[in-house]
Amino acid sequence: MSKETLAILGGKKLGVLAQPPFPTFSKRAVKRVAANLEKGQVLGLGLSSPEIKEAEQAISKFHGGLHAMGTASGHGALQSSLAGLEVGPGDEVITTPYTWGASISCILHQNAIPIFADVKKDTGLLDPDTIEALITSRTKAILVVHIYGQPADMTKIMKIARKHNLVVVEDGSQAHGATWKGTPVGNFGDAAGFSCMGGKLLATIEAGYMVTPHEEVLWRGGMIGQHMGRLQDRSCVDELKPYTDSLVYTYRMNAITAVLLSEQFKKLPREIEGRRQNMALLTTYLKDAKYMKLPKYSKYANPAYHITTCNFNFEAAGIRRETFEKALSAEGFGIGHYVPSPIHTWKRINWQGYKGPQTMWLDNLKRAKVDYRKVETPNCQYKIDHALEFAFNYYKPNQKAMQRLADIVYKVEANIDALRAYEKNISQQ
Repeated sequence: MSKETLAILGGKKLGVLAQPPFPTFSKRAVKRVAANLEKGQVLGLGLSSPEIKEAEQAISKFHGGLHAMGTASGHGALQSSLAGLEVGPGDEVITTPYTWGASISCILHQNAIPIFADVKKDTGLLDPDTIEALITSRTKAILVVHIYGQPADMTKIMKIARKHNLVVVEDGSQAHGATWKGTPVGNFGDAAGFSCMGGKLLATIEAGYMVTPHEEVLWRGGMIGQHMGRLQDRSCVDELKPYTDSLVYTYRMNAITAVLLSEQFKKLPREIEGRRQNMALLTTYLKDAKYMKLPKYSKYANPAYHITTCNFNFEAAGIRRETFEKALSAEGFGIGHYVPSPIHTWKRINWQGYKGPQTMWLDNLKRAKVDYRKVETPNCQYKIDHALEFAFNYYKPNQKAMQRLADIVYKVEANIDALRAYEKNISQQ
């Protein structure tokens, strides 16, 4: 362990080895996009668009033959999934308080009621053992988020869902290619939504997709967000066609994004494997870290590593997490924390005394007499208080880069006494 002076204290910066550019697009993808633009071929109103058809075939193939529909965003895919499963006004959806807001707003936009279970302290994943106590006669669904590319325990979650006749929606927005017991996430539940915006594992511009084993769920979901012309496609379920119209959200995918999606799928498995190789190295190199701990995964879990999460033991270190973050960042290791607070504490879903801009869901929550002030998720709070996250776009095997990240952590940990003094100095100024 290095005892060199920390960069934050005036020492020499150790520096990281840069992550490769991300996202990248092949020459073929760029050429295809340019050709579409030159022809003015940008619309994607349905399967009559060859680009949409190709993209959805690629999605289906990746997910073992599930029915697939492209969307404009991950949120659109998730709301379409809920709508396809007829989750609606007053229905309760058990979910996680530790996620990006779109995982919850899709529920709210269906006038359904998010009910918050707790999470695992190390991963932030939904804890199946906290679900069953929340089930009531109004519970319709479980929405599970595979946050950071980590697969949740789908064995336990599906067992609970089937026992209580609940539908399951998976949010795989950060987890393309992650598996549980060898099965890709998105392939367990009744429907799943994925994001494909420019920062995700499967990166385009701004897009998403929905998958489901149920054809009628796909088309019911399409009724809320696809162009009505698409819903006249021959493959649309016949009994739904009389009800199709243009009273929809604009959740359809465009042809340009569809081209990128098809091309990006071709290199996704290789890039995920590179991420896994690098994380295996980093996990080994950091096994002796005293204060910064990576999660220990089940033997059934094979994450895809969109973002890396770990916990910082500030109690043992004797310094604030923010001080540790600053010290790492000064060495070149950019790190922060992703979820600021449990979502059930956020102002815009707590109607009691709310004085901010009007939202479409507050009256619905009020009618349901939901009181999120009474929700207790101690593990979620623990995770939020201790979490450190960093983007992990090391998709090309790079042993030296992983070693350097570990060297920085060990350098900072070896100088923890100096950081305690630094923190004390700051507090006295």
